[in-house]
Amino acid sequence: MRLKTALFSLLALVATAARPPAAPPITVYLVGDSTMSIKEPKAYPETGWGMPFAGFFDETVRVDNRAKNGRSTRSFVEESRWQPVAEALREGDYVLIQFGHNDEVPTKKTYTPPAEYQALLRRFVAETRAHRATPVLLTPVARRKFDAAGQVQETHADYAELVRQVAREQQVPLLDLDHDSQLLLQQLGPETSKLLFNYLAPGEHPNYPDGKQDDTHFNELGARRVAELVLAELRAQHLPLAGRTVQRQAAATVDPQAR
Repeated sequence: MRLKTALFSLLALVATAARPPAAPPITVYLVGDSTMSIKEPKAYPETGWGMPFAGFFDETVRVDNRAKNGRSTRSFVEESRWQPVAEALREGDYVLIQFGHNDEVPTKKTYTPPAEYQALLRRFVAETRAHRATPVLLTPVARRKFDAAGQVQETHADYAELVRQVAREQQVPLLDLDHDSQLLLQQLGPETSKLLFNYLAPGEHPNYPDGKQDDTHFNELGARRVAELVLAELRAQHLPLAGRTVQRQAAATVDPQAR
């Protein structure tokens, strides 16, 4: 009996020693606008894609969503929302940066001219790297817009290209969410794509008694589909963050005897 117990202890020790060391915990900061942000209950079913995105990762990742409704790169800085992120960064962390919806509209008080927009993106990148963290730039997610022939229309052409230019210049990972989300919308078509957005008939939801037709903000399904696009891009670019998903952990713990 003692020999058997000792053998089991030895096998357990060998198995433990053979395991790869656990990855150190990191924080993934999300900075951006309403398409990414955490929503208050009064806004449901409107959902930012950062909300389901936080559930994709294992216990070594903490997703800290700092995105805020209506913000541009400029207003995010002016309201002192960026500096706390920069000060909290630690080596190994990530910052996913997605602005543009509010920067690009000249009639909005959050408007950021192209040169300033790119300068602020460069600042985010430089200050993230100064803390040995990884910046990731995202083009703004597409709005739902189709022409009479059912072809999806570009709604962020200028500001999405500004992001791509900074990514190339600074050699920063780029998740081209504008491109990817347009493909998703085109696959679904003008009618089915409404199922991803905050479209409600009058009386359908108590938060919107008069109904809602919103081609910018997602419902829960749309937010999850966009979050899946982001994760797919992280994997396609082989960023180490993609190796910390719940699915990876589950696959690693499957009992081989159960197959």
